[in-house]
Amino acid sequence: MTLSPYHPNTLSPSSPSSPWLTVGGREFYSRLMLGSGKYRSQAEMRAALDASGAEIVTVALRRIDFDDPASRSVLEDIDTDRFAILPNTAGCQTAEEAVRIARMADAMGLGKWVKLEVIPDPKYLLPDPIGTLDAAETLIAEGFAVLPYIGADPPLARRLAELGCATVMPLASPIGSGQGLINLEAIRIIIEQATVPVVVDAGIGAPSDAALAMEQGADACLVNTAIALAQDPALMAEAIAGGVRAGRNAFLAGRIPRLAYASASSPLAGVVGAD
Repeated sequence: MTLSPYHPNTLSPSSPSSPWLTVGGREFYSRLMLGSGKYRSQAEMRAALDASGAEIVTVALRRIDFDDPASRSVLEDIDTDRFAILPNTAGCQTAEEAVRIARMADAMGLGKWVKLEVIPDPKYLLPDPIGTLDAAETLIAEGFAVLPYIGADPPLARRLAELGCATVMPLASPIGSGQGLINLEAIRIIIEQATVPVVVDAGIGAPSDAALAMEQGADACLVNTAIALAQDPALMAEAIAGGVRAGRNAFLAGRIPRLAYASASSPLAGVVGAD
């Protein structure tokens, strides 16, 4: 696949050969981001975070009841000395709601960065491209680093990057479905055209899905349901982190081309007695 100018063959922080993932001017070593929802207990969430090696954890402020200590404690249970909390606007159905939640996160001291989600459809949970564009434009003008969650839509991804988003975050398949990369071809195009990091988000169900995403040249994966609802979340977090690392290394190493015919591992050229 032809790589975009975002992937020069250098060791600069923004190149694929660099160990660092740069998001909104901040550098991270781990290329696995974790969500904080759906865990059966806070203890399981903490164990999964520890096992994953992740450095970025998303928190849906729209879904926290600040009058309920049990709900509010998700912010208190994440060690902010080890993890960067990325507020997200999950649960927001309009651009206006999403902008309000982002501003609230900033007022709470979580900083001017946000995972932007605008999802008006409660059944299929597909992001609204127009609402996402509108909210992104407003938040970027206010100085936010915006990480927009989008469908696997290459023209939209390009438009958001041109607008000034810090990343684009295309879904692999519907949220929580565990279907894997059913939108693989569109994601490949997004990566090929990328001028900002591409984070594959939603639908990853197993380490092999994460590895496949990274093999295409994605910069990171964000995973929640596959880890939170696994029988052993910590073990699954460790496994998916391994998938992310393996896929990244495979991308950097450069896989062999697919051939329509066999190619002997030990060619006959130079073999005594071979014609």
